This record gives sequence, C-alpha cells and structure tokens, in this order.
Amino acid sequence: MNRFRGWAAVVLLMLSAATAFAANISGAWSGDVKTPNGDVFPLSFTFKQDGTTLTGTVTGPQGDPTPISDGKVVDDKVSFSVSYNGMTIKHEGVATADEIKLTSKVDQADATPAELTLKRAK
Repeated sequence: MNRFRGWAAVVLLMLSAATAFAANISGAWSGDVKTPNGDVFPLSFTFKQDGTTLTGTVTGPQGDPTPISDGKVVDDKVSFSVSYNGMTIKHEGVATADEIKLTSKVDQADATPAELTLKRAK
C-alpha cells in the first residue's frame, strides 16, 4: 500500500509539473475586432514569449506595427497593453494551442469592453 501511495504521488507531481508550464504563444496571430458602433476591422499580432514575458506588435488597418507593453503569459493566462491615439487598451485572456480569447478594455470610463478571438497563423 505504501509503494502504491509513493507511485501515486510521483504521478501527481509529474502531472502538476506538466500543467505548470505556460503555453508558448510566440508567432503570428490574427483576428477581427468589432467596435461598439458595429464596425469590424482586422488585427494582426506578432508575439515573442520568453518565459512569462511577452513582447510583440499589433498591426491594424493603419498598417504600422504598434508595440505591446506589460506583456505576460502565466500558465494559459495572457495579458498585455497597447497604447494608441492617446489611449491605453488592456487585453486579458486565455490561450490554447491555436486560439487566444481576449477581452480588451480602453482606459476611458465610458468605453465598452470588446471581445476578440485570435487564431494562430498557419
């Protein structure tokens, strides 16, 4: 019985260690964002993950890449900010192997959060 408990503990430790590693979201991602007034436009992200630190850029219809800041990936949780036209847009969400579901909030009191699903580029 003690030997069984020992093996069970080893298996549990191995499983918990495997789930403790963050998924690597480095690479190209894209998705469409819908504005509160109903407009839809494409966004492309390029992420570089180093441990839990996330850097990269986002490119929208304007065509120029904008750097992300305060990027973090912890387990499957993703967060980063983008500064654009005097606003800071905070993104938080959950990543899987080929999809990131984000909620984006602008730092203005009357702004409605937007939902955004990114797909990994093939």
